[in-house]
Amino acid sequence: MEQPEVPLEAVSEHIHHEAEHAPERWILGVALTSAILAAFAAIGSLLAGHHANEAMIDQIAASDHWSYYQAKGVKAAVLGSKMETLQALGQTNSAADEEKLKRYGREQEEIQKQAQEKQAGSARHLQTHTIFARSVTMFQVAIAVAAISVLTKRRRFWLISMAFGIAGIVFLIQGAFNTGHPLS
Repeated sequence: MEQPEVPLEAVSEHIHHEAEHAPERWILGVALTSAILAAFAAIGSLLAGHHANEAMIDQIAASDHWSYYQAKGVKAAVLGSKMETLQALGQTNSAADEEKLKRYGREQEEIQKQAQEKQAGSARHLQTHTIFARSVTMFQVAIAVAAISVLTKRRRFWLISMAFGIAGIVFLIQGAFNTGHPLS
């Protein structure tokens, strides 16, 4: 899956330029806040991409397990047909064939369990990816609103941008706790 892009370099440069030439001291705070938010956005983007990749890997593994499950089912069906044909002809089935048929059933149960575990893992990673992607979105909005505060020279927009930044941090923390460890 494609990682979310965080095009914040131009915005950060503009804020830093304005901070250097502005008489208001609060604009320096906006520049610092924006830099910190950009760092958090980069971390969130990295983690979102990681979990998207892990979700895809687990889903591919689940698909492989289901294919193997079907192959075992086909083998069991062919063997079962052979055994039914022999019975119809009045012959007895070998003990080896009967044991092999039972073994195929046991193997299918184990393969099914593994496939379901991989599917559940994929779903968990996708959920975590979504949470981290939300954090990136909040950080991007926060930085954009911070830029608006500098352009309009309105400090209250900076405060609004910090609220979006806090929301991004909340999503970042939620994503970290979603799986117990951010890189699990």
